[in-house]
Amino acid sequence: MTVERYIRLMAGFFVVLSLALGVEGSPVFVNKWWLAFTAFVGLNLFQSGLTNFCPPGILLKKLGVPEGGTSCGTR
Repeated sequence: MTVERYIRLMAGFFVVLSLALGVEGSPVFVNKWWLAFTAFVGLNLFQSGLTNFCPPGILLKKLGVPEGGTSCGTR
């Protein structure tokens, strides 16, 4: 797997987890403030798209994860 795919997996996982913990109808509801974490992940994705700066991507590259060159639209 590539850095881009790991980033997508992490972001998707954190969004789903924070929604599960923050939506009152969820069986694992903890507190509505978990929705702030969902907003945090979304804002980080937005900022990364504008600036191309992604701290988890830097960490994954240092750990030896290959960068890869494909994106969603190039298959």
